Amino acid sequence: MGMHFGNLAKMRHMVICTLSPFEQRAFPNSLSKGILNYWRRFSSQFFRVVPPFVVGYLVYSWGNQEFERQKRKNPADYENDV
Repeated sequence: MGMHFGNLAKMRHMVICTLSPFEQRAFPNSLSKGILNYWRRFSSQFFRVVPPFVVGYLVYSWGNQEFERQKRKNPADYENDV
């Protein structure tokens, strides 16, 4: 019972190689290749994402304006009140 929690089972004939997080480079080539890649990805998805949001915003703002307009009373209904 001398096994620790991470070593409860033995696997044979399997080699696992890992790299320490301290040895990895977080953003390799991000300035030389990354900027162009980000622009390519952004421009390829722009016309799929933005138009639904624009249409949604226009419908939302129109609905709010229409709601505020319908909440007001019609002054013509109260002209003959004394």
